[in-house]
Amino acid sequence: MSRIATCFSGLKQHNRKALITFITAGDPTLDATLPLMHAMVESGVDIIELGVAFSDPMAEGPVIQQASERALHNNAFLPWVLQTVAAFRQTDRQTPVVLMGYLNPVEFYGYEQFAKDCAEAGVDGVLTVDMPVEEAEQYRRVLLASGLDPIFLLSPTSPAARIEKVARMGSGFIYYVSLKGVTGADSLSGADVGEKTAQIRQLCPWPLAVGFGIKDAESVKRVAAHADAVVVGSALISCIESCIHHGGQSQVMLDDVKAFIGELRHAL
Repeated sequence: MSRIATCFSGLKQHNRKALITFITAGDPTLDATLPLMHAMVESGVDIIELGVAFSDPMAEGPVIQQASERALHNNAFLPWVLQTVAAFRQTDRQTPVVLMGYLNPVEFYGYEQFAKDCAEAGVDGVLTVDMPVEEAEQYRRVLLASGLDPIFLLSPTSPAARIEKVARMGSGFIYYVSLKGVTGADSLSGADVGEKTAQIRQLCPWPLAVGFGIKDAESVKRVAAHADAVVVGSALISCIESCIHHGGQSQVMLDDVKAFIGELRHAL
């Protein structure tokens, strides 16, 4: 059983929801990423979503776009990201790590080599934002052959036929984008989330993670009523960014991150 499946199975046995948090690898510095990953786990995060910086992150709002720019300025390219996951695995063999990024760096790397190196580093799943499920068959086969979960997105406008296709092609969990917009937007509606997730659950057997627009304990609590996992990204990046603007002291940043995640975990 994969780390992702084991995680969701264990949480279900204890009637708990998963907390998934996102950071961009290499932001605010290369040296900060590994301590941040460990701090997230210590604060109650169940799955780490590690962003691979890209020059044109079309699904991201301004907060994560700026994090990508800082990471690229730091030369946080894909090989370095995999080295960081491998370093994380030296002391944490349990927490699932999902890479979230865009297809261009993977195409340049090569599907087979990318999957092989991900598996060797200890990556558990890959979410490639701009890889449509209709064109993903070869990519999916390569990932599965290396023991990696291919994770796909659904949105408020996804019709039943596409939900069924994602259910067939995906693995690990399904990521539901809870609003029409980019990450960090403000238009999250609990009622709309509940209606769409109910439809998805009828057609899809995988655990359901909900992200986009979830930024505090209140929205976490509201969305968790309809999901198996809640994903928080932009709000956490904003927490990290605020420390940069106040001198960038690493321990202050880690303490603030732990306090913020602790509030989210308590809400769940």
